[in-house]
Amino acid sequence: MTAALALVRRWVNDYFNRHDAAAARAFCAPGYVLEIGDVTLAGRDDTWLPAVDRQMRDYPGLTMTVHETLAGEGWAAVWFSEHGARDGAEAVWSGVAIYREDDGILAGCVAQEDYMTRRRQLKIGRGDPVDRPCVAPWDIAVQAPDRRAEAAVLAWLEGGWPKGASILCDDEHLTRDHLHFDVERTEVKRLHSAGDRVAFWVRQHGTYRSGIEGLPAAVDFLDVNGLLRVADGQVVSGRIVRDRMGLWARLRRAR
Repeated sequence: MTAALALVRRWVNDYFNRHDAAAARAFCAPGYVLEIGDVTLAGRDDTWLPAVDRQMRDYPGLTMTVHETLAGEGWAAVWFSEHGARDGAEAVWSGVAIYREDDGILAGCVAQEDYMTRRRQLKIGRGDPVDRPCVAPWDIAVQAPDRRAEAAVLAWLEGGWPKGASILCDDEHLTRDHLHFDVERTEVKRLHSAGDRVAFWVRQHGTYRSGIEGLPAAVDFLDVNGLLRVADGQVVSGRIVRDRMGLWARLRRAR
């Protein structure tokens, strides 16, 4: 297990699922930074931990289930779900996060969480099924980076959304409602590979066309995190989470 993955294991088991801020202070840097969509939470004690604590108060039984992990030197990526109940209404929402380790502590994280699907479930009062947990998320083999796999993922990201049905994207496999976004330029924020799998955060600049009720077409950007597998130069499986809620908020403010 890499140092970064060992720290993420502590993050999930000791901090998040126990709602124990003291545990986080033991292995997260004082300057810990969370970048989630177009929001940056900088500072462990003054900003990041209080923000998560508010969510934990809203969802008293909030729990994280890990579905897949990937790790290399100084980083670890996780596809996960958070799930719980707020005022009697249940919800489960997926996320993809990439954590950064520096000298034995967690220094920061870049993540997308599908808050749009959480809002949908809270509105109807019924939660979606939780995806299957990973059998052994902390026992993955260390593999060398693969630049060809990274290039295949970047090529797959060109062109726009929606894409093929083989890749789980947000909650579209449940709702059958697709976000249409024409991508003109992809800004790579983070990109890591280990063997045939690739984790990334990109910001795609282009034109929103449709898919979010009540919003007209507009030029904007879309933050996208993913954990994908490549075979024979093609993306064949994986999980994508996009910041649809951030896009919705920006376009509403611009109206």
